[in-house]
Amino acid sequence: MARLAITKDVLSAFARLDKSVQGAVQSAVNEFAAGEHGAAALETVPGGLDDRIRLLPVDGAWYGAVLVPDHGDTFCLLTILPRDEAARYVTSHRVSINQVTGTLEVSRPAALKEAEPYLRAAAGPDGRRLFADVSDADLTRLGIDAEIQRLVRLLVHDAELDALQSMLPAAQCAALQALASGMTVDEAHAEAMRLPTGPGPAAGPDERIDFGDLVAAMERTPGQVAFVSDTEELQDILAHPFAAWRTFLHPSQRDIAYRPSYSGPAQMTGGPGTGKTVTVLHRAAFLATDADALFQWPRTGAAEQPAPGGRPILLTTFNGNLADALQSQLDLLVRDPLVRDQIEVRNVDRLAYGIVSQARGTPVIADERQLRDRWAKAAAASGLDVTPAFLKHEWEQVILAQDLVTEQAYLACPRTGRGRPLTRAQRIRVWQAAEQVTAELAAAGQATHLQLVNEAAHLVRATGAPRYRHILVDEAQDLHAAHWRLLRAAVPEGPDDLFIAADPHQRIYPNRVSLASLRISVRGRSRKLSLNYRTTQEILAWAMPLLGSAPVIGLDGEVDSLLGYRSPMHGQPPQIRGAATRGQEFVLLSKKVRSWLAAGFEPSAIGIAARSASLVRQAREALKADGLGTTSITGRDGTTGVRAGTMHAMKGLEFRAVAVIGVDEGVVPDPATVATDDGDPLTHAQDLQRERCVLFVACTRARDHLYVSYAGEPSPFLPS
Repeated sequence: MARLAITKDVLSAFARLDKSVQGAVQSAVNEFAAGEHGAAALETVPGGLDDRIRLLPVDGAWYGAVLVPDHGDTFCLLTILPRDEAARYVTSHRVSINQVTGTLEVSRPAALKEAEPYLRAAAGPDGRRLFADVSDADLTRLGIDAEIQRLVRLLVHDAELDALQSMLPAAQCAALQALASGMTVDEAHAEAMRLPTGPGPAAGPDERIDFGDLVAAMERTPGQVAFVSDTEELQDILAHPFAAWRTFLHPSQRDIAYRPSYSGPAQMTGGPGTGKTVTVLHRAAFLATDADALFQWPRTGAAEQPAPGGRPILLTTFNGNLADALQSQLDLLVRDPLVRDQIEVRNVDRLAYGIVSQARGTPVIADERQLRDRWAKAAAASGLDVTPAFLKHEWEQVILAQDLVTEQAYLACPRTGRGRPLTRAQRIRVWQAAEQVTAELAAAGQATHLQLVNEAAHLVRATGAPRYRHILVDEAQDLHAAHWRLLRAAVPEGPDDLFIAADPHQRIYPNRVSLASLRISVRGRSRKLSLNYRTTQEILAWAMPLLGSAPVIGLDGEVDSLLGYRSPMHGQPPQIRGAATRGQEFVLLSKKVRSWLAAGFEPSAIGIAARSASLVRQAREALKADGLGTTSITGRDGTTGVRAGTMHAMKGLEFRAVAVIGVDEGVVPDPATVATDDGDPLTHAQDLQRERCVLFVACTRARDHLYVSYAGEPSPFLPS
């Protein structure tokens, strides 16, 4: 069998093909890889720009463009196109090796040459240039070749750089986009030189590059090229084209995921679509391959300890839906059952529930509606001019967050993050109200999730026997302080104890935590991802202003910025539609969904999001009445159809097309979740910011198409 590699572009092209064509592609590629004829089975194209790029017939109408190195039996499938487009690809594209990183590059030199006179005319003889403050030497250090440097000197606006993107080699374009986004030359250079630390050759700063060895260049390009070991692996990859994350890692992701060890807790941040979850999954798999470590860590034989051969690694997150998604993705990534069996996937509340159940029997979770009634009665009895929501938040965000068990402790504690000051007398009444509610819960044999998490943390600490060797946390920005106390108790302090992925710009729950205050220091062990691999730049540019201008504080207590956050992909701008009534909005939604289906989108690749569950139900009923089938946002019920759910439920998911509906004034932000301004101005501001994050999260689930609609007046969050 020939050694076969495929590029990330292959998966993008394959995902858009009809099922029949996909089957033909699989057959043709399998037959080629298993055959004995090698390059002789490929067709040359007269006038080809690079004679190493040839065509693989698929079914007469479709062809694969294949790179044939000068020696050996290694081939690389570059893309899949209709016959005429495939021929034009061969006559317009050239492969080369980056002079700095040694990675494989694909460019369109003729198109770049044609663009030069237009750029020169637009730039004019005078005026400011986009990269005027970057020297030729610095551009060369970033791997920008001489021909492209000549064009770079003509650029005035970053929009012109975006227009050149499809013509430029990916690595060079990424370096230029990093500069255009505000990074310094050194920062852009560090990003360009960030190379894999996993298996396989990698060109280091002092390594001499053989510019004739295309195979070595492919091996140095794991973010764009993946080698396939056999036809079974190829079929598995093509069967899940949207799961490209498990085959391709950008060097910056690979460097984080496959670092041999971190000396303590490590944190990775980045905006939506930057591959944080992908990196966490690869890190979990990497740690699980350390088989010796499985039996080296101490076990006391206590009931809370996993037995030898158990699962010493925990992969966790905030809610159950996200945990289920992580488990499915991990099952695709880790094929070795011995490695997979070492990783337990469970959200933190479920972990706490299991620990408490094991200690004292199955707990009963308090009903949320009854809990609201209890807080309403407590607020009325307190004699304080506060809302039930204020009391509940004070209990959760101050008392439970700091694990306060006495009135004196509460009277003396700081109330960081709470905007309304309380006198000593008011604190006493708040404490009494909290005791009233907790006593009623205890009498009813009930507890909230946060109470169980606190109890579980105490139980684990009491045993003195941590349950896991490593804990990896995804969507960490949404965890409560009690969650962190449990996780800190569940893993011994030391190298690689906690690996944390977070984005404070996606904080959609009211929990605000300082890791340092919980004995979790990530100082010196934080990395940031800035390239979005999910969403087009057009969608990102529209969605980012939804976050507003208020500073966002990360888990390390520092202001988190989206400086440099960008996407290398381009597409259509989001479509915003207003309707006079909700019924008319649903009619427009139905037309939009039908247009996506007519364009060949799989129903499961379309997501519909609304702020409330009731609005989601109304939309599903309207679509059903119009003959369009829908299913839950996770699709776990086994039915097929367009996915629909709340904005919160969209967290961690992605779709080719997303419709965010009901973005009306009075609906977004949700008045029920926003504290009144005169009651607590700080909490009011935090609630508004959280609502902005909820909308931002929903909109950035879209890969290619975003549709946003409202009935009546638009939400004040929408750009005017």
